[in-house]
Amino acid sequence: MSILVLVRHGESRWNLENRFAGWVDVPLSEKGIREAIDCAKHLESFEFDVAFTSKLTRAQTTLFLILSCQKKTGIFLHDDLKRDNWSHHPMRFDDTEMPIYSSEALNERYYGKLQGQNKQQAREVYGEEQVFIWRRSFDVAPPDGESLKDTYERTIPYFKNNIIPFLEKDKDVIVVAHGNSLRSVIKYIEGISDEDIPKFELSTGDPVIYDYKMGKFNKIKK
Repeated sequence: MSILVLVRHGESRWNLENRFAGWVDVPLSEKGIREAIDCAKHLESFEFDVAFTSKLTRAQTTLFLILSCQKKTGIFLHDDLKRDNWSHHPMRFDDTEMPIYSSEALNERYYGKLQGQNKQQAREVYGEEQVFIWRRSFDVAPPDGESLKDTYERTIPYFKNNIIPFLEKDKDVIVVAHGNSLRSVIKYIEGISDEDIPKFELSTGDPVIYDYKMGKFNKIKK
């Protein structure tokens, strides 16, 4: 049996300002830093073997705060730096080190023209109903942006091809990413319907924990 922990990054400065962040590389707020540290305390009994995160600072910072509280040194593995026969990664890691894989596939949903806008101001410009549809529907994208369905279609292949293989090897995995990329993963794991996923919320810095055995996920109550 293995463990999978999913963590939405701590509050970002644009979460605090009620702005659409998407792929804009916004740092954590002071509250977000505290949320990451509180999350680490909640997870202190876990011994992770490998970590995954997005390419965005707010997720990576949250992960590093969690690992530092566990006295782990995170080491990014950069597959894009391979050169012929050069080996720039260690063949093994000691007990204080944690391999980290980072991918745009785990990035937040891309909000297109809404990125950077205050959500209330967007409602005033486009109308409350339209903004609600863009934010909460499964398959309607904002202008030049991604729908949750689009996010799902890039996140889930990565999850299947890169994360599940570690779980099948009985490795304990932590994934620190974003509200919509992780909602996509949870939709896949729990079989949430297209109609019901818009109702599902994921709080910042609040871990969702599953055990994985014989190809099946079981949610663990906190």
